[in-house]
Amino acid sequence: MERVRKLASEKGVMIFSKSTCCLCYSVHLLFRELGIDPYVHEIDHDPEGKEIEKALLRMGCNGPVPAVFIGGELVGSTNEVMSLHLSGSLVQRLKPYQKLS
Repeated sequence: MERVRKLASEKGVMIFSKSTCCLCYSVHLLFRELGIDPYVHEIDHDPEGKEIEKALLRMGCNGPVPAVFIGGELVGSTNEVMSLHLSGSLVQRLKPYQKLS
């Protein structure tokens, strides 16, 4: 769990993902469309991926992936991200991390 916290705190917007997960891809695409270039950590390419997956579940993510962190804080998985987006509060949380045009 410490490695997950460390990785998430080092990046502004972090997505723990699996390369074959369509929901992970959709969340990543949403962030890109909002002007965010998130750091994506593919846990299926990490030798400690199973441990990361367990840690994410223990931290409260309701599916192991996608697990989204903003500013080192766990936002959640697809449902939580989409709820924030639909309410308009996701954009506000992402403002400090948007690319300058």
